[in-house]
Amino acid sequence: MEKTLTISATISAFGISAAIAVAGCAGTSGSTPTSAMPGMGSGGVGMASSSAPATADHNAADTMFTQGMIPHHAQAVEMSDMMLREQGMDARITALATKIKAAQAPEIEMMTGWLKTWNEPTQMASGHGMGDGMMGDDDLKKLDAAQGTDAAKLFLAQMIAHHEGAVMMAKAESSQGKNPDAIQLSKSIVTAQEAEIQEMKDLLASL
Repeated sequence: MEKTLTISATISAFGISAAIAVAGCAGTSGSTPTSAMPGMGSGGVGMASSSAPATADHNAADTMFTQGMIPHHAQAVEMSDMMLREQGMDARITALATKIKAAQAPEIEMMTGWLKTWNEPTQMASGHGMGDGMMGDDDLKKLDAAQGTDAAKLFLAQMIAHHEGAVMMAKAESSQGKNPDAIQLSKSIVTAQEAEIQEMKDLLASL
């Protein structure tokens, strides 16, 4: 089965038009300190209030982080979908994939909303966007074609690398960013994904 989607198609699947419609969404507590945010994976604590607009005050680091994290999230959701389609998959892998998708899909819309509020492009300039743990087309094809335990092991290995890339991106934003919403999201990503990296390493060792 080769139903590998491109990153742009994956983002489209979550409705960029819907993302634009919620351009006033806030990611975290930058403008509303008591609001909750989804976070990536197990570290999330719930969706942010859609009535709290993200402040437009931002810098180049915020833009780069958000533009880069949208396709990064989209690929994680794509990879998770592959595991959710797999018949007879280990329940622990299915639970992990479900958790990742549930956390990251809404954040694609949230971050797209931020970029609209900031009057910034929703996609990175041509020639940017790969790296930081992103899988290539061949990697995704291998994952989509794998079955059973082989698929579970490959998913975990790829997602560990994917998470490690996200943590690097998030740490850069935490130290260089200006927008409080984006900075808070980046800190949540570091906390949540570092915990999930260890969880996935433990799972991989048990297969």
